[in-house]
Amino acid sequence: MRARFPEFRLGKVLATSFTATLTERQGDAVERVPTPQRLIDWLAVYGLDVDSCTIAQLDLARELRESIHAAATAAATQEPLPASAVQVINDRSVQGRAAAVLTAEGERRWRLGPDSSVEDALSVIAADAIGIVAGERDGKLALCASPTCRAAFFDASQSRTRRWCDMNTCGNRQKKARFHAGRGGVPGPGR
Repeated sequence: MRARFPEFRLGKVLATSFTATLTERQGDAVERVPTPQRLIDWLAVYGLDVDSCTIAQLDLARELRESIHAAATAAATQEPLPASAVQVINDRSVQGRAAAVLTAEGERRWRLGPDSSVEDALSVIAADAIGIVAGERDGKLALCASPTCRAAFFDASQSRTRRWCDMNTCGNRQKKARFHAGRGGVPGPGR
């Protein structure tokens, strides 16, 4: 029987979705890729299929994840990018082999070769992070307003005023907390 892991928090933007493989960063952190197989599973969701992953490669992935989060946080708060984060992102970007392909719907997708490794998939994620942090996409980097989350996310909404990384988790949790605080913290009957 397979171990139960927390569900992935998937988004439309590859790099910031990758940073969401660690959530609740300011509270009780939830690691969503605790094993090499779980990283393989996450990569497959985004079409970055690899056959295997070692503990060392998982460590590289986590280092990249934290570097993207640090750079995205700095960009969102308009602070200087951490040099160490920039170095890791750049190193991962140039170390992989992947090709951009055009879909019939006119979208860009990344294709890894048949012998691709985790490093190849990480290079795609790093390249996506570079494009986002460099401001090459229509939208802006923001930080989740949840005090326990503070995830970096890419806000492509028309008004660019999104407050939550995910309305179904952080947003609803904050709305419930405000509702209960407004009622004196007492749940209604039958609850």
